[in-house]
Amino acid sequence: MIRPVLRMGDPRLLEKAAPVTRFDTPELRALLVDMRDTMAHLDGAGLAAPQIGVDLRVVIFGGGANPRYPDAPDIPDTVLINPQLTPLSSEEEDGWEGCLSVPGMRGIVPRYHRLHYKGFDQHGQVIDRLVSGFHARVVQHECDHLDGILYPM
Repeated sequence: MIRPVLRMGDPRLLEKAAPVTRFDTPELRALLVDMRDTMAHLDGAGLAAPQIGVDLRVVIFGGGANPRYPDAPDIPDTVLINPQLTPLSSEEEDGWEGCLSVPGMRGIVPRYHRLHYKGFDQHGQVIDRLVSGFHARVVQHECDHLDGILYPM
């Protein structure tokens, strides 16, 4: 089901999300379906659960080029729960970002170029990846939502 996306100004977007404690539940499966439907409907590169009003540390991202990101490289479709991000160097790069919670705007945001992230998939299996470039940018952007941060901040 396509869910409404909270917009900048909604105080729920400024809260730190709660960790997921149970995996592969009917509620988590339903949340992920709604997140995928919503992200696809809006041509997003990713979506965080807090953006649809769910206070959980869950993000999804992936895909490739779409109307909002016509030059985007392919990123594997990923469910990332309770993520931990570690920069692999202090090197940052500036890049344009948009956000489904800040419609109609884009801004230049510095992000770490190389990143190690860990977390869990919807079944509780460990995800552990080293990434760079656009993939690293998308992960950082979505995980910021879990800590109540929007890119204009």
